Amino acid sequence: MTSKRMTLALAAALMVQAAGVSAHGEAAHTTPRSTTPSVVEMEFGRTGNPSQVKRTITVSMADTMRFSPARLQVKRGDTVRIVVRNDGKALHEFVLGTMAQLKAHAEMMREHPGMEHDEPYMAHVAPGRRATVVWQFTQPGEFFYGCLIPGHFEAGMVGKVTVR
Repeated sequence: MTSKRMTLALAAALMVQAAGVSAHGEAAHTTPRSTTPSVVEMEFGRTGNPSQVKRTITVSMADTMRFSPARLQVKRGDTVRIVVRNDGKALHEFVLGTMAQLKAHAEMMREHPGMEHDEPYMAHVAPGRRATVVWQFTQPGEFFYGCLIPGHFEAGMVGKVTVR
């Protein structure tokens, strides 16, 4: 195994362990998240408390393999409700993370395209549907969101979050 593949495999394994990733299917998730989800801490923030939302942002996904808007600005410490809308005819998803995490996860998705996950920083959205991510951005920096359905991230379906 090359050093790059080993690094990707290690990063993917750490993401799976930290995030509890399970499997992806073609249908939208039918099991709603608990009304009192456990708090997930990541280097780009933590599960947000819906009662502390400072603003709501709508992000649309399209079959052009683009997000709109492709850039978000958030104040450090703010809790944001991100309404993710799939305006396309293909299944899309919205996954927050660092670029390294998204690349490692995209590689894992290429190798295991049947994966499905339901974490508070992810939304798996069927065509014509919406999902909501409530996230508190606790650290300053540049973070990203991407669609990790095989081929979508590679086609440029990625956006940037700047936290100041």
